[in-house]
Amino acid sequence: MSDSDTVVVRPRIHSADKRPLEELVPLKTPISAHVDISSLCNYRCSFCFQADTQGMKDVGLKRGFMELSMFKKIIDDYSEFPEKIKKIKIGNHGEPTLHKEVVKMVDYASKSNSADIIEMFTNGSKLTPELNEGLVKSGLQRINISLEGLSDEWYLAVAGTKQVFQVNFDNNVAEVQQITRGQFDIRSIVGQSGNKLVVNRTDMNHANELFTVDLKIRALTRLTNVNKDFYSKIGMSKVEKRIIKTADEQAMLVWVIYPPNFDASKKYPTLLYCQGGPQSALSQFYSSRWNFQLMAANGYIVVAPNRRGMPGHGVKWNEAISGDYGGMPMQDYLTAIDEVAKEPFVDNDRLGCIGASFGGYSVFQLAGTHEKRFKTFISHDGIFNWRSMYGTTEEMFFVNWDLGGNYWELNENSKKAYNEFNPVNHVNKWDTPILIIQGGKDYRVPIGQGLEAFNAAQLKGIKSRLLFFPEENHWVLESQNSLIWQREFYRWLKETL
Repeated sequence: MSDSDTVVVRPRIHSADKRPLEELVPLKTPISAHVDISSLCNYRCSFCFQADTQGMKDVGLKRGFMELSMFKKIIDDYSEFPEKIKKIKIGNHGEPTLHKEVVKMVDYASKSNSADIIEMFTNGSKLTPELNEGLVKSGLQRINISLEGLSDEWYLAVAGTKQVFQVNFDNNVAEVQQITRGQFDIRSIVGQSGNKLVVNRTDMNHANELFTVDLKIRALTRLTNVNKDFYSKIGMSKVEKRIIKTADEQAMLVWVIYPPNFDASKKYPTLLYCQGGPQSALSQFYSSRWNFQLMAANGYIVVAPNRRGMPGHGVKWNEAISGDYGGMPMQDYLTAIDEVAKEPFVDNDRLGCIGASFGGYSVFQLAGTHEKRFKTFISHDGIFNWRSMYGTTEEMFFVNWDLGGNYWELNENSKKAYNEFNPVNHVNKWDTPILIIQGGKDYRVPIGQGLEAFNAAQLKGIKSRLLFFPEENHWVLESQNSLIWQREFYRWLKETL
């Protein structure tokens, strides 16, 4: 098989079935593909394609994005199967404007009748009038512009929450209306009957419950209350939305979560939470791991800033993190904790900093630049050394697009990434206890990152601990491991804060 007959599809080809791609779909078209067997995605598409975009070519990334011609060949093979595949997901990842090749893929796939569901995703990209017209002409009546959904209703981040929106196409113009509002998240759309949606709803005090959304009167009605008895025995936290001015006078939303029965006359240890992503929303989610209500119930105030890079605050704010990982986003974190620390109920001698993934990177970066603010750190699957990260990660998009490219052909952005924005270069200033958590099967932020950081802390004589999960990936998915994670998390805070 020649190189011209082979395409390497980036590891966003998802399947619940862990067999090789050739066994899952015996394509006539030769294809070499990397199937993601680590269950990093919850969307369970049959396959997920992304267009070959010029932005990736400009930074030298030739591996990983599928050309339209190859996509058409594969879809043609699909159309001959006696059974349709469940879902094809098509889109582009993190670019300012939705690429026209994505629209062509949607058009071709919809006309081929090759799948039960064809989804288009944008991840924050703008839908230009020209591309909008192309989508309407494609005949694809139901376009999902968020993460999932069953109709023209979709949900996305807005002002620190996730809400339901409705898009109506009329004369090739998309009219978008916000359906739900409030201090909660719509986590998914479960189903639809007429003018009613069934959705999953959360907030920082409550796990998923089912609600209906009446699209006409825009009202939510509770369907389930399965945790009512548990909640009656648990003290709830006050969750406060603050708007704080950043170092460059931007308005930044910051969630502040207070312990149950909060007493403003007392002083409380306080945690700065650094969100991962780096372009994931810090909204009203309820996590089984990073659970703010549980942190608050253990006596900690939690400060959770919607720093630069997060969706829900405009495209400019969302894009601002690319090429500036260690710059203004770090200043946003420090501004948030400094402002909240002015409150008399915050114990400034007991400040901690915690986070995972990009948040873990933030912890490592701040560990060398925090200027004695924090008394303890916790980093989960964080990037410690961008050079070794570039050579080992399976996710080349971030290191090419957000960092600016490789480390042997430096440009203006990548010079900063591999130097002043590289945590390993600030280890000489490390002087604070740190807990490092690492998954053995994390291919996004591979094991070497956590081990390098732990060795550095140990060799410097800093109080440090490594919590290693050999069978976990970028997340902690096994229930017993989750319990261990929580126990070690709070044990460390008790020891050091």
